[in-house]
Amino acid sequence: MTTVDERGPALPSKRGLSRRYVRPRRTPLSWIRGGGLTAVLFLLPLLFVFGAFSWYPIVRTAIMSLQHTNFVSAPTWVGFQNFAAVWHDPQFPIAVRNTAYFALLALVFGYPIPLIAAVLMSEVRKRRGIYSVLAYLPVVIPPVVGVLLWKTFYDGSSTGVFNTILHWVGLGPYPWLNSEQWAMPSLVLYSTWANAGATIIIYLAALTAVNPELYEAASVDGAGLFSKIWHVTLPQIRGILLVTLILQIIGTAQVFVEPFLFTDGGPVHATLTVMLLIYNYAFGNSLGGDFGKATALSLMLAGFLAVFSLVYLRATRSWSTR
Repeated sequence: MTTVDERGPALPSKRGLSRRYVRPRRTPLSWIRGGGLTAVLFLLPLLFVFGAFSWYPIVRTAIMSLQHTNFVSAPTWVGFQNFAAVWHDPQFPIAVRNTAYFALLALVFGYPIPLIAAVLMSEVRKRRGIYSVLAYLPVVIPPVVGVLLWKTFYDGSSTGVFNTILHWVGLGPYPWLNSEQWAMPSLVLYSTWANAGATIIIYLAALTAVNPELYEAASVDGAGLFSKIWHVTLPQIRGILLVTLILQIIGTAQVFVEPFLFTDGGPVHATLTVMLLIYNYAFGNSLGGDFGKATALSLMLAGFLAVFSLVYLRATRSWSTR
């Protein structure tokens, strides 16, 4: 018994129970006739743009990290001396410690605030759109404008906005940005205000996907508000929480705007971060910075974040799919 199929010549079947087909041999001519060449021609402009603006800078960065160059004099090949110089720089451990401290504070205080705000806003029945706009408004304010505004809030004198408010309850005044103790928490407070709006919108979108019947079932079982949040809301948006967590860690590891505009790494390097140290390497000298050390530290940071992200995603893979 034989069968015929448009996919190719058929082989005799065994007792009519199975059929095997011979796949037509693929040749360059058949690939062209199948539209392969046309697809490549359409992809060439995209591949060129992607390579020019993505892969070429990465390759160029890797090359510069092995050179001593300041874009003024001719570059010289130094191998891994830039990485060794960065590793033994006394400011390097300070920058790493400050970056980790910023990330920890942002995780403890800045991570739960958008979630709490989104849950509260999702319970509001009227004017939810207005609250969403107000929450997202700090995101659209230019960082320079926001920093200038908050610098008036952080005025260390008794007439500063925050110190005036605290004086009403018998506290302060505090030096804020001029204090090694308060400078980093002050930056975290501003960063939370400036960036929480985008995360709130993400959480609000995730909360709309939660099945209302789960809340109704929890109400029938006598669950209160906090019990519903803990046993219904959080498990349903677990995947979103894990994604926003890794994004926040990556973002805080690359913090630059806040310490650069507020304190320029001071006081006494209390807010010097890894990204600010990279900037100082590249542009700290008016006669031409050391771009080799800057790119070397950039690759070190990128490598750390890549490894950390891989470990994090593997460790949380089972949690996000439960």
